[in-house]
Amino acid sequence: MVKQERAARTRENLIRSAAEVFEQEGYAVASLTAISSRAGVSNGALHFHFASKEELAQEVEDAAVDAVEKMAEGCCDSAETLLQSLVDATCLLLAAVAGDPLVRAGFKLGRDPSRKSGEGGVSGWWWAWVRQLVAHAQEKGELAPGVPPEDAAAAIVAVTVGFEVLGTRNRDWTSRERATRFWALVLPLLAASPQQVPVGLDGTWGPAGEVAVTG
Repeated sequence: MVKQERAARTRENLIRSAAEVFEQEGYAVASLTAISSRAGVSNGALHFHFASKEELAQEVEDAAVDAVEKMAEGCCDSAETLLQSLVDATCLLLAAVAGDPLVRAGFKLGRDPSRKSGEGGVSGWWWAWVRQLVAHAQEKGELAPGVPPEDAAAAIVAVTVGFEVLGTRNRDWTSRERATRFWALVLPLLAASPQQVPVGLDGTWGPAGEVAVTG
């Protein structure tokens, strides 16, 4: 049991270390030696858990998607409306981009041209999730009349991923204030009624980093 726990910790440490190296250096340049060194293990220990760099990269990508999925599910469980959950999830995603190298690596690996994977990493999962949520919001009458859900989802994902890319050079793009100002601009155009606009124009936030509900 102790050996299994130690192996699980080593595997988790390798995934986290790989995320940091992939995020900083990119997939093509990153070496397994650099990853094992950062994790404080030998190359042999790394190869015991992962047969190749691509397998390790896929594990990093999957771990990042899992983290974002759990975050989004938590927003859906706690929000009173679908639009509220969308606002919360978007803002928390950008906060994770700013503070978590695993999430940043998940985005970066998904669009790395040197990889053959076509899954799209976090971006691919995020696109599918936002499309589904916005479609459900229309079904529940939360979207304003005439708002095409596919176009709304595309705009939200394009801006979110755009903020992530710009944030690699300037973290202001993934700040709470930036996310709040985006939703303060967009939500009045999307929501069926003012009562369904869950973000305050003053940019106030809750204790867990969530946008505070006002009005």
